[in-house]
Amino acid sequence: MASTSPRSLALTAAAGLGLSLLSALPAGAHGFSGEGLAAGLAHPLTGLDHLLLLVGVGGAAAAIDAALLAFALAGAVLGAAFGALGGTLPAAELLAALAISAMGLLMLRRGQPSRLAPVGALVAAAVAIHAMLHGQEAPAQALWWLGAALGSGGVLLGSFALLRRLGDAWLGRLALVLCLAGGVLALMPAA
Repeated sequence: MASTSPRSLALTAAAGLGLSLLSALPAGAHGFSGEGLAAGLAHPLTGLDHLLLLVGVGGAAAAIDAALLAFALAGAVLGAAFGALGGTLPAAELLAALAISAMGLLMLRRGQPSRLAPVGALVAAAVAIHAMLHGQEAPAQALWWLGAALGSGGVLLGSFALLRRLGDAWLGRLALVLCLAGGVLALMPAA
Protein backbone atom coordinates (compact mmCIF):
# COMPACT_ATOMS: atom_id res chain seq x y z
CA MET A 1 0.00 0.00 0.00
CA ALA A 2 1.11 3.54 -0.64
CA SER A 3 2.44 5.49 2.30
CA THR A 4 0.40 8.45 3.52
CA SER A 5 2.97 9.79 5.94
CA PRO A 6 3.16 13.56 6.47
CA ARG A 7 6.41 13.60 4.44
CA SER A 8 4.75 11.85 1.49
CA LEU A 9 1.75 14.18 1.62
CA ALA A 10 4.03 17.25 1.80
CA LEU A 11 6.06 16.08 -1.19
CA THR A 12 2.94 15.35 -3.21
CA ALA A 13 1.51 18.77 -2.34
CA ALA A 14 4.78 20.47 -3.31
CA ALA A 15 4.85 18.61 -6.61
CA GLY A 16 1.26 19.61 -7.35
CA LEU A 17 1.98 23.23 -6.48
CA GLY A 18 5.10 23.19 -8.63
CA LEU A 19 3.23 21.80 -11.62
CA SER A 20 0.49 24.38 -11.11
CA LEU A 21 3.08 27.15 -11.16
CA LEU A 22 4.67 25.67 -14.26
CA SER A 23 1.37 25.72 -16.09
CA ALA A 24 1.14 29.48 -15.51
CA LEU A 25 4.60 30.22 -16.95
CA PRO A 26 5.56 30.60 -20.58
CA ALA A 27 7.88 27.93 -21.93
CA GLY A 28 11.45 29.07 -22.18
CA ALA A 29 11.10 31.83 -19.63
CA HIS A 30 14.75 32.79 -19.66
CA GLY A 31 14.09 36.39 -18.78
CA PHE A 32 17.03 38.12 -17.17
CA SER A 33 16.36 40.78 -14.59
CA GLY A 34 19.32 43.04 -14.13
CA GLU A 35 23.03 42.79 -14.50
CA GLY A 36 25.87 42.22 -12.11
CA LEU A 37 26.92 39.58 -9.63
CA ALA A 38 23.69 39.61 -7.58
CA ALA A 39 21.47 39.18 -10.67
CA GLY A 40 23.60 36.30 -11.91
CA LEU A 41 23.59 34.69 -8.48
CA ALA A 42 19.80 34.96 -8.25
CA HIS A 43 19.07 33.56 -11.71
CA PRO A 44 19.40 29.86 -10.80
CA LEU A 45 16.88 30.42 -8.02
CA THR A 46 14.40 32.52 -10.00
CA GLY A 47 14.67 30.85 -13.41
CA LEU A 48 12.37 27.86 -12.84
CA ASP A 49 13.63 25.84 -15.81
CA HIS A 50 17.21 26.49 -14.69
CA LEU A 51 16.41 25.40 -11.13
CA LEU A 52 14.65 22.21 -12.26
CA LEU A 53 17.52 21.24 -14.56
CA LEU A 54 20.13 21.82 -11.84
CA VAL A 55 18.18 19.79 -9.29
CA GLY A 56 17.76 17.06 -11.91
CA VAL A 57 21.47 16.95 -12.67
CA GLY A 58 22.23 16.83 -8.94
CA GLY A 59 19.73 14.00 -8.58
CA ALA A 60 21.16 12.08 -11.53
CA ALA A 61 24.64 12.40 -10.03
CA ALA A 62 23.32 11.23 -6.65
CA ALA A 63 21.54 8.28 -8.26
CA ILE A 64 24.23 7.17 -10.72
CA ASP A 65 27.71 8.62 -10.16
CA ALA A 66 29.19 11.86 -8.81
CA ALA A 67 31.34 12.05 -11.96
CA LEU A 68 28.25 13.32 -13.79
CA LEU A 69 28.90 16.67 -12.11
CA ALA A 70 32.08 17.03 -14.21
CA PHE A 71 30.13 16.25 -17.39
CA ALA A 72 27.60 18.93 -16.39
CA LEU A 73 30.37 21.49 -15.93
CA ALA A 74 31.83 20.70 -19.35
CA GLY A 75 28.39 20.99 -20.93
CA ALA A 76 27.76 24.35 -19.23
CA VAL A 77 31.04 25.87 -20.42
CA LEU A 78 30.74 24.59 -23.99
CA GLY A 79 27.05 25.47 -24.32
CA ALA A 80 27.46 29.00 -22.94
CA ALA A 81 30.42 29.68 -25.23
CA PHE A 82 28.55 28.31 -28.25
CA GLY A 83 25.52 30.51 -27.50
CA ALA A 84 27.61 33.61 -26.78
CA LEU A 85 29.31 33.16 -30.15
CA GLY A 86 25.93 33.17 -31.89
CA GLY A 87 25.37 29.42 -32.09
CA THR A 88 21.85 28.09 -32.11
CA LEU A 89 19.92 24.84 -32.45
CA PRO A 90 16.50 24.25 -33.95
CA ALA A 91 13.81 23.76 -31.30
CA ALA A 92 16.27 24.66 -28.53
CA GLU A 93 13.53 25.71 -26.09
CA LEU A 94 11.75 22.39 -26.58
CA LEU A 95 15.02 20.51 -26.11
CA ALA A 96 15.77 22.47 -22.93
CA ALA A 97 12.39 21.48 -21.49
CA LEU A 98 12.84 17.84 -22.48
CA ALA A 99 16.30 17.90 -20.84
CA ILE A 100 14.52 18.29 -17.49
CA SER A 101 12.51 15.13 -18.19
CA ALA A 102 15.69 13.35 -19.31
CA MET A 103 17.28 14.03 -15.92
CA GLY A 104 14.20 12.56 -14.25
CA LEU A 105 14.47 9.46 -16.41
CA LEU A 106 18.14 9.11 -15.50
CA MET A 107 17.25 9.31 -11.83
CA LEU A 108 14.81 6.43 -12.30
CA ARG A 109 17.80 4.29 -13.37
CA ARG A 110 19.21 4.37 -9.85
CA GLY A 111 20.66 1.06 -8.81
CA GLN A 112 20.96 -0.16 -12.40
CA PRO A 113 24.39 -0.55 -13.94
CA SER A 114 25.16 2.28 -16.37
CA ARG A 115 28.11 3.00 -18.56
CA LEU A 116 29.31 6.41 -17.49
CA ALA A 117 30.30 7.80 -20.92
CA PRO A 118 26.84 7.67 -22.59
CA VAL A 119 25.06 8.85 -19.44
CA GLY A 120 27.63 11.62 -19.00
CA ALA A 121 27.20 12.66 -22.63
CA LEU A 122 23.44 12.95 -22.09
CA VAL A 123 23.97 15.11 -18.98
CA ALA A 124 26.51 17.30 -20.80
CA ALA A 125 24.17 17.73 -23.78
CA ALA A 126 21.20 18.60 -21.53
CA VAL A 127 23.20 21.25 -19.69
CA ALA A 128 24.83 22.53 -22.91
CA ILE A 129 21.45 23.20 -24.54
CA HIS A 130 20.29 25.22 -21.56
CA ALA A 131 23.63 27.04 -21.27
CA MET A 132 23.51 27.84 -24.99
CA LEU A 133 20.21 29.67 -24.47
CA HIS A 134 21.82 31.64 -21.66
CA GLY A 135 24.82 32.43 -23.82
CA GLN A 136 22.47 33.93 -26.40
CA GLU A 137 20.38 36.00 -23.98
CA ALA A 138 22.33 36.77 -20.81
CA PRO A 139 24.21 40.01 -20.30
CA ALA A 140 27.71 39.92 -21.77
CA GLN A 141 29.07 40.83 -18.38
CA ALA A 142 31.69 38.85 -16.46
CA LEU A 143 30.13 39.58 -13.05
CA TRP A 144 26.72 38.25 -14.15
CA TRP A 145 28.33 35.05 -15.41
CA LEU A 146 30.39 34.67 -12.23
CA GLY A 147 27.23 35.02 -10.15
CA ALA A 148 25.34 32.56 -12.36
CA ALA A 149 28.19 30.05 -12.07
CA LEU A 150 28.33 30.40 -8.28
CA GLY A 151 24.56 30.18 -7.89
CA SER A 152 24.29 27.23 -10.27
CA GLY A 153 27.15 25.44 -8.55
CA GLY A 154 25.53 25.95 -5.17
CA VAL A 155 22.17 24.58 -6.31
CA LEU A 156 23.80 21.68 -8.12
CA LEU A 157 26.07 20.64 -5.26
CA GLY A 158 23.37 21.25 -2.66
CA SER A 159 20.82 19.12 -4.50
CA PHE A 160 23.43 16.39 -5.06
CA ALA A 161 24.35 16.26 -1.36
CA LEU A 162 20.75 16.43 -0.13
CA LEU A 163 19.42 13.82 -2.54
CA ARG A 164 22.31 11.48 -1.88
CA ARG A 165 21.47 11.67 1.80
CA LEU A 166 17.69 11.36 1.42
CA GLY A 167 17.96 8.14 -0.58
CA ASP A 168 16.07 6.20 -3.20
CA ALA A 169 12.49 6.95 -2.20
CA TRP A 170 13.03 10.71 -2.53
CA LEU A 171 15.01 10.27 -5.74
CA GLY A 172 12.13 8.30 -7.22
CA ARG A 173 9.53 10.89 -6.28
CA LEU A 174 11.61 13.77 -7.55
CA ALA A 175 12.34 11.88 -10.76
CA LEU A 176 8.62 11.59 -11.48
CA VAL A 177 8.08 15.29 -10.73
CA LEU A 178 10.91 16.24 -13.12
CA CYS A 179 9.59 13.96 -15.86
CA LEU A 180 6.19 15.62 -15.59
CA ALA A 181 7.57 19.16 -15.26
CA GLY A 182 9.76 18.80 -18.36
CA GLY A 183 6.76 17.47 -20.28
CA VAL A 184 4.56 20.35 -19.15
CA LEU A 185 7.19 22.89 -20.19
CA ALA A 186 7.70 21.14 -23.53
CA LEU A 187 3.97 21.22 -24.31
CA MET A 188 3.51 24.89 -23.46
CA PRO A 189 3.35 27.30 -26.39
CA ALA A 190 6.31 29.63 -26.74
CA ALA A 191 5.59 33.12 -25.47
